[in-house]
Amino acid sequence: MIFTEQKIKGVWVIEPKVFADSRGYFMESFKQNEFEEHIGKVDFVQDNESKSSYGVLRGLHYQKGDCSQAKLVRVIKGEVLDVAVDIRKSSPTFGQHVAVLLSEENKKQLFIPRGFAHGFVVKSQEAIFTYKVDNVYAPQADAGIAFNDPAINIDWGISANEMLLSEKDQKHPCLKDAEVFE
Repeated sequence: MIFTEQKIKGVWVIEPKVFADSRGYFMESFKQNEFEEHIGKVDFVQDNESKSSYGVLRGLHYQKGDCSQAKLVRVIKGEVLDVAVDIRKSSPTFGQHVAVLLSEENKKQLFIPRGFAHGFVVKSQEAIFTYKVDNVYAPQADAGIAFNDPAINIDWGISANEMLLSEKDQKHPCLKDAEVFE
């Protein structure tokens, strides 16, 4: 696997070695010793999966306080633009984001440490998105930031009128008004 740290320290793109032939392909999607060698020890405790259609935007989500989660995300069908926003107030990259195209074709994964808001938009007709987290979901700690916050200025790559958001995701505050990590 190839591990590439992104412009925000702690955010990594992981590219597996894919062995393909006329029968299909094989790859290792997670190998704990290599992960720990590059990123460090993370104890994943839950796997999640979602299926969404074109234009669905999920995010920007995070879990507050002790319920925060590190995530290892990937797409097994389709294509998404995946975004991680640094919401650690003491970080020199506070309010900055990383955006990575994840697809069934490129098989890239994105590791997002605790202290980040996360979201994605589906760019294919349909996408199946899967991710590991290092803390179980806690509804009382659920939080989010507006996907269209002008201070963050994310280019989602599709027009706003093509986006499909949940009622909850349409009501998140801007970063300046959100509860963030210290």
